[in-house]
Amino acid sequence: MTDRRSAERILSFIDLTNLNDVCNDEDIVALCERAQGEFGNTAAICVWPRFLELSTSLLQGISIKVATVVNFPHGGNDVDAVIDSTVSALDAGADEIDLVLPYQSMIKGDEASVVSMLQAVREIVHAPDHLKVILETGELSDQGIIRRASELAIKAGADFIKTSTGKTKVSATPEAVTTMLQVIHDSGRSVGLKPSGGIRTVADAQQYLDLADGIMGSQWATPETFRFGASGLLDAVEAELRL
Repeated sequence: MTDRRSAERILSFIDLTNLNDVCNDEDIVALCERAQGEFGNTAAICVWPRFLELSTSLLQGISIKVATVVNFPHGGNDVDAVIDSTVSALDAGADEIDLVLPYQSMIKGDEASVVSMLQAVREIVHAPDHLKVILETGELSDQGIIRRASELAIKAGADFIKTSTGKTKVSATPEAVTTMLQVIHDSGRSVGLKPSGGIRTVADAQQYLDLADGIMGSQWATPETFRFGASGLLDAVEAELRL
């Protein structure tokens, strides 16, 4: 595939993200405008819950999903609080919920707490809205734990599994993505993948798409099954397309 075709493909998979602590309304206006670029729209934007109403109003009638985060970034165990924040996000117009799995519980082997959170949120996120489960793979580190977390998320009904919040030292890695893709493949279910964090260049993104093509087949990755969580990747893609 040519560099231009690769860049066009990658653009259509981007969840253009602003989860900066100092984000304001002006930043969200700029983000929504940025998502509608000269070479086409990104798949989605991802914003803090407090910006959902503004984002949905700015993107009304435009084929760009609006995603937000819950239980973010620390992945706690307070199911009731996460349910409340999820309901509020859906009421405010979110199309996609990116839920942080209770990864500290996962590390400790407390799968019951993990499953409780996953099932509770799944019960209130209904199609066509998407539930994307963030595993925080850089903190799990061990591929066996990443595999098990992926299995639990898929069994609970996740529409996507996602590597990272982007708030820890290690974000997406080829090793973690390989493990996650293998679990998706073995599950036989229609589940997507979202590498997130530290993906800044076309080459960075392409290595993950190559893994998806190799494990899942060259026709598998579409915006319904594959996303990149990124803030700067769009700049690199558009620079490639301008050449």
